[in-house]
Amino acid sequence: MGMGRVYRETSKPSSSSSPSSPPVTTSTSITETVNGSHDFKITGYSLSKGIGIGKYIASETFMVGGYSWAIYFYPDGKSVEDNAAYVSLFIALASEGTDVRALFELTLFDQSGKERHKVHTHFGRALESGPYTLKYRGSMWGYKRFFKRTLLETSDYLKEDCLSVSCSVGVVRSHTEGPKIYSTPVPPSDIGQHFGQLLETGKGADVNFEVNGEMFAAHKLVLAARSPVFKAQLFGPMKDQNTQCIKVEDMEAPVFKALLHFIYWDALLDMEELTGLNSKWACTLMSQHLLAAADRYGLERLRLLCESNLCDDVAINTVATTLALAEQHHCFQLKSVCLKFVAMPENLRAVMQTDGFDYLKESCPSILTELLEYVATISEHSVIASKHGDEALLDGSDVNGRRVKQRL
Repeated sequence: MGMGRVYRETSKPSSSSSPSSPPVTTSTSITETVNGSHDFKITGYSLSKGIGIGKYIASETFMVGGYSWAIYFYPDGKSVEDNAAYVSLFIALASEGTDVRALFELTLFDQSGKERHKVHTHFGRALESGPYTLKYRGSMWGYKRFFKRTLLETSDYLKEDCLSVSCSVGVVRSHTEGPKIYSTPVPPSDIGQHFGQLLETGKGADVNFEVNGEMFAAHKLVLAARSPVFKAQLFGPMKDQNTQCIKVEDMEAPVFKALLHFIYWDALLDMEELTGLNSKWACTLMSQHLLAAADRYGLERLRLLCESNLCDDVAINTVATTLALAEQHHCFQLKSVCLKFVAMPENLRAVMQTDGFDYLKESCPSILTELLEYVATISEHSVIASKHGDEALLDGSDVNGRRVKQRL
């Protein structure tokens, strides 16, 4: 969540300097974020209604980056023109400070367990617009139209008359390190290359796998160190007795090859090189199979890498099978990305005509209900946007209603 920018200043002797010139020195200016968060539980929501437009319920103050912060929740909304149709949510600077630059994220938690949280974030937009600047105590960042009240009160965000919200803050701080005497540069870690060469040479291999007719040699200790499943299979109470040839079912040889490559190198194989095809579809298909294999052998980092790649490569002809995969392997972020993509009016009809959608209906019928909810939500938001403009309009004012301009 934090971001950092490093600027290096180096002073060198002139070309005419003698061999006894002072050593090179360096200094580094580092700009980074100091991050923290606070969870705020609001009980008795129904009793807070009618408190009045512009009046708020405040969390306890919490410290991040040397400043105090507080979450403000407006049950009847912050603006008179909205006529209490929306609830408002803001984060406020609660201590003295001038031109405090920070990034923010406000989250309303889905309490159904479906992980469909409502998130408004400034972290992802930092490269475009820079941090938000709070001028003085009481300055705020947030949303006047955070959520329409009628929708909120019939949603999974409200449970037992209770709401759960969270605020993440990243305060931007800068400091300079140095000067330091320049020393011998230290190369990056090459342990992955050493283990990778061990796999490629096969030296000392003590276990073999047969995958769809193809043989792979490996090392028990390396596999056990990287995968809890291999550890149980090779050293557990129910270990395979015959390690001369362990047969791997329900997996293609290229997928197992990519799995072993990651175990030894801690890096992904080039998908185009692996498939032999310069095809985005083939790469997506390989990422799908590799994600399933990573989940099967308990390789969490590999699973997340595949999930990230699939999130970036959502397409009409593959999204349905990717959605089924996300549901089966509990990839909540990937599932959310796919549902939003399919539910878009310009995509829905085309996706429904693919073979993958037929597979999705057969293998994960419950997902269709969630898809319908996404379609309904998008339709509702489209109607609201057309009538009232962007409901997530950034307010950027302080508690006294004074406008605060963002400083980039």
